[in-house]
Amino acid sequence: MENLTYLPFMKMHGLGNDFVVVDERGIAPRVDATVAMAMADRHRGVGFDQLAVLSDSPDSDVHLTFWNSDGSLSVACGNATRCIARFLMDETGNDHLTLRTDHGMLQARDAGGGLTTVNMGQPALKWDAVPLAREMDTLELPIDGGPTATGMGNPHCTFFVPDAEAVDLAARGAAIEHHPLFPERTNVQFASLIGPDHLRMRVWERGVGVTLASGSSSCATAVAAARRGLTGRDVTITLDGGDLSVSWRDDGVWMTGPTAHVFDGQWQL
Repeated sequence: MENLTYLPFMKMHGLGNDFVVVDERGIAPRVDATVAMAMADRHRGVGFDQLAVLSDSPDSDVHLTFWNSDGSLSVACGNATRCIARFLMDETGNDHLTLRTDHGMLQARDAGGGLTTVNMGQPALKWDAVPLAREMDTLELPIDGGPTATGMGNPHCTFFVPDAEAVDLAARGAAIEHHPLFPERTNVQFASLIGPDHLRMRVWERGVGVTLASGSSSCATAVAAARRGLTGRDVTITLDGGDLSVSWRDDGVWMTGPTAHVFDGQWQL
């Protein structure tokens, strides 16, 4: 009989962007905002940037739902998607998976050498798809610093600066997350060009705060850099936690990088 007192979970991370993963395939839903916020507390809980829930899907290998650490829902989470894809590849022996999210159907592949690739889908480049509060050119917003807005299932605001290391990320990120141009709040990135097709990027994540890495933010930054002519469509993004490779292709934005399954545990409900 299923033990309803404890909630089994896995702890995973992609470049230090860390997740709690709960497998609800074949069982009734058990995760809600209250559980997510309790588990997110890094002092009294487990701690995570996002919590991901696996559930059954009739038209894909699995359905993924993402919770932020503040108990809000997120439509997309690229690094968690890669981590879960690697887990499912190891579980099934398949080297190609289809994963359904509220952003849409995503394809994942084994990239070899322990790396996992996920197609995060096409970026949203129009103001109402990001979304923004009113019609405008998303390439350069009327915000100090002229950032670029991109939708990757969640909204992103990317600043290109001379030195990403010099930015007060906590102060700037918190302010921009709640900027009135972003009715659903926004993820915030500060990026600088450090070599040909090579960006240094730091992330403030909506509903989370400063993170060591972010897959969807990396995709959004790569798209924004290509649109602005700073890079080509194949770039390396160096984050606080390490490097991701991003390729903006005709069929979507592909992101490749390492994953880690750190430990398994049980949360007392």
